[in-house]
Amino acid sequence: MGGGNFGRRAVLDAAGGIRALGSEPAEDAAATKVVRAAGMNVTLVDTPFQQPLGWRSFAEVWRRQVRWARLRRVTFPLYFAPEILTSSLLPLLLGAYAAGAAKVSIGATLAVIALVWYGAEAILAHGARWRLSWLTPLAWIARDLLLPVLWVQGWTGSDFVWRGNEMDVTKSREEVRMPRTFRRSGSRASV
Repeated sequence: MGGGNFGRRAVLDAAGGIRALGSEPAEDAAATKVVRAAGMNVTLVDTPFQQPLGWRSFAEVWRRQVRWARLRRVTFPLYFAPEILTSSLLPLLLGAYAAGAAKVSIGATLAVIALVWYGAEAILAHGARWRLSWLTPLAWIARDLLLPVLWVQGWTGSDFVWRGNEMDVTKSREEVRMPRTFRRSGSRASV
């Protein structure tokens, strides 16, 4: 669990055992909190292989993003709250206001801000060896336009459907009826 300790049982046992992973609506968030509580850091690593997700419709991708937003809001609210500031919209709006107040070209100001913002993102993406194409900046712009809508949906709801199961991020384990696919029948779990 972080820094070469992934899966170290002593860390999990000190936090209350495997039940600690069920203390949050998302087990990866719970694992992050367990690791941090043990005084360690969580780090991301490059995987040695691709992880293709396959084709997804816009609606499927949107529902997944809303689910993740609601989970982040519940598990890490102090990190979720400022996410609205991570798109280019605020710098562009402030730039337009400042340009108008200074009586300089709003269009030119917005172009410079967008060039700097998305240029920096392109440099970072290139450095991370992420796939870039001529459509990438259009995807970034679409993301930035959709982010406020996603952020509001993250705050205004708590339910979602995950793999056909209706769930609610604000309900405790005891309040949620176990999905049929995971109920025990006899001594074996039906999957």
